[in-house]
Amino acid sequence: MRISVVHPRELGDIEINAWRELQASHPALDNPFLSPEFTLEVGRLRDQARVAILSDGPSIVGFFPFERHPFGIGMPIAAGLTDAQGLIHAKDIEIDPYRLIKECGLSVFEFDHLIAGQPLLPAAYSRHPSPIIDMTDGFDAYIETIKKNSGKTYKSTVYKSRKLQRDFGTLRHDYEVRDKAPLHTLLSWKTDQYRRTGRTDRFARPWIVRLVENLLTVDNEHFAGVLDMVYVDDRPVAGHFGLRTKTTLVGWFPAYDTAFSKYSPGLIHHLAMAERAAKSGIQVIDLGRGQKEYKDKLKNGEYTVCEGRVARAALGAGVHWLARVPVRKARATVLANPHLRRTADRALKTYGKLRTSLAS
Repeated sequence: MRISVVHPRELGDIEINAWRELQASHPALDNPFLSPEFTLEVGRLRDQARVAILSDGPSIVGFFPFERHPFGIGMPIAAGLTDAQGLIHAKDIEIDPYRLIKECGLSVFEFDHLIAGQPLLPAAYSRHPSPIIDMTDGFDAYIETIKKNSGKTYKSTVYKSRKLQRDFGTLRHDYEVRDKAPLHTLLSWKTDQYRRTGRTDRFARPWIVRLVENLLTVDNEHFAGVLDMVYVDDRPVAGHFGLRTKTTLVGWFPAYDTAFSKYSPGLIHHLAMAERAAKSGIQVIDLGRGQKEYKDKLKNGEYTVCEGRVARAALGAGVHWLARVPVRKARATVLANPHLRRTADRALKTYGKLRTSLAS
């Protein structure tokens, strides 16, 4: 097997078509974060973006998108943004992950959303649930499972949707919007949410804003950026920007206007989004790893993603271990303990309130 490493901008039609064929041949790879379009768009903005091309004789048998950072530290493409990571590969491929990262010029490769069953997985790693909305049997069948599993939430959401319209006017849902104006409304809500809850504002980094704007313009049969917004009396209430393949939509940036919080606009929007997505051919909405109340209420299935690292005996791997592994283990301990998780969440929200008050 030969391994060559290129920047995404060096990929041609032959490589992109081969990538799509490999992705389509393996159901576990049906995620837009694993599509060539996503890596190409990241590559336009990130000099550290790379793709390893794996060849066996005349055939391309795999693509490994990643980022190469100082000291040979490797990260997934667009690290910190993606809910699915890994090698796009032919079935039954055999690859030594340590040889792969060596050929990529890496001393270590860290991942936190690697899809399960990857030949890239090391001997030791942790597994985590990633909730999904499964609509393979149709939207109506999904709603029936929600009524059964989260009946109180469903009834409350329907009631609040009606009350919202009684109080403010007619509700409208625009799906697959291409206008940047509502996108920026959504991003401003998301920035407010990050700050309010004490999280890092991703959109304070210009390249991420540009990436989202660029992805909004991509729309083909294999991949697209999907923006949808809910309005009441023409006032934006809630929305979401995500990515899709033919049959999978990933939940990426949902947000809402907090002035409407008492109406549960996020749940109203997600149910509306699921219905429109199902009509467009989407069978799965991947809500992404992470424990959130709305995910528990909406999910009717889950995938598994993995967290860990592949490391060679090298100085960079040692530096990375000291900087990252103890922090990751501490975070995992907090997230695994409901009491610690709630305490940490309250602390972040308190910090967010202080930060907001000081900035005003």
